[in-house]
Amino acid sequence: MTLDVGVLGYRFMGKAHANAMARLPMFFSDAPAIERSVLVGRNEETLREAADRLGFDSISTDWEAVVDDVDVFYNLGPNHVHPEPSIAALEAGTPVFCEKPLAPTLEEAERMAEAAADAGDDVPAGSAFNYRFVPAIQYAKGLLDAGELGEIRHVRGRYLQDWLVDPEAPWSWRNDADLAGAGALGDLGSHTVDLVRFLVGGVDLAGDIERISGHLQTFVDERPVDGDSDETRPVTVDDAYSAQLEFENGAMGTLEATRYATGHKNDHTIEIHGSEGSLRFSLERLNELEVLRDGDRGYETILVTDEDDPYLDHWWPPGHVLGWEHTFVHENYEFLSAVEDGRSFEPNFDDGLAAQRVLAAIEESDERGEWVSLE
Repeated sequence: MTLDVGVLGYRFMGKAHANAMARLPMFFSDAPAIERSVLVGRNEETLREAADRLGFDSISTDWEAVVDDVDVFYNLGPNHVHPEPSIAALEAGTPVFCEKPLAPTLEEAERMAEAAADAGDDVPAGSAFNYRFVPAIQYAKGLLDAGELGEIRHVRGRYLQDWLVDPEAPWSWRNDADLAGAGALGDLGSHTVDLVRFLVGGVDLAGDIERISGHLQTFVDERPVDGDSDETRPVTVDDAYSAQLEFENGAMGTLEATRYATGHKNDHTIEIHGSEGSLRFSLERLNELEVLRDGDRGYETILVTDEDDPYLDHWWPPGHVLGWEHTFVHENYEFLSAVEDGRSFEPNFDDGLAAQRVLAAIEESDERGEWVSLE
């Protein structure tokens, strides 16, 4: 059986996932057979060029005509486009893979999760948190699940970028609350929240997040429209956020993200400290995991590239490192395999909704100027 795949969106994430789909049969011999069937967008001329470049058979400017006509639907458009096409596809019984954050608002994310629940486990609804599929993160998950760090006491996550440091950098949809929902909080913070949930949320010693204190900041209130510095548009989202978390077991967490960290291009770092050890991971050194065990005098750097490490048997000989794009190959392999087998997939829309609830609580805490309980 060959799965016909329809994809809405052909820019940043469209390229990442199209590249992953092209790599699957080269390296994952047991991956489902797929056809990049139709690419969906608004501008027909631009869409046709993108379809040729990304290897799609056809194009469509009408997602409503596509969602019921393909075996799998990928929603990789801007955040405000996530809810309606995804819900329509699920109502048609078509598995959906949606980019993060799940939706611009918590209410829309709840609608999407409800549609996924109504569709059933045999219609997978995947939420695109690709960093779960970094081999070093999978390795870290194994250590935590085995209890090797003991009782978790501190969780730290930061995501630092600098692409908006220049106040003359042009306005984009990511600067608009109606289109994006949030700024650094949703775009970057959703990744960090999901990794925290993935790594320690299922560990009995960590428990769940109980309450949150958050702070949002916008540094530049308006930006020039691309190509015309005389015309500006308002920035209606945050440029940076920070948050403190309290877990049910008393563990503490600190999270932050910014688009204003000069000198940081894509620095996503996770640190977890327990009673018997610690670990830390940086996306800028994604083949490495630093681990400290009880009694050690310093961290050991583990190069996670051995054949028996997660996913590495599909790639190169030990020591031949992987890159950012490979996380999408792993993600697509897992999701499309779930579609082929008619089984559930994680992270799913419930995971996307759970992350969105944390983001909404951070935003609410900033507005109220006080701690917010997370139900």
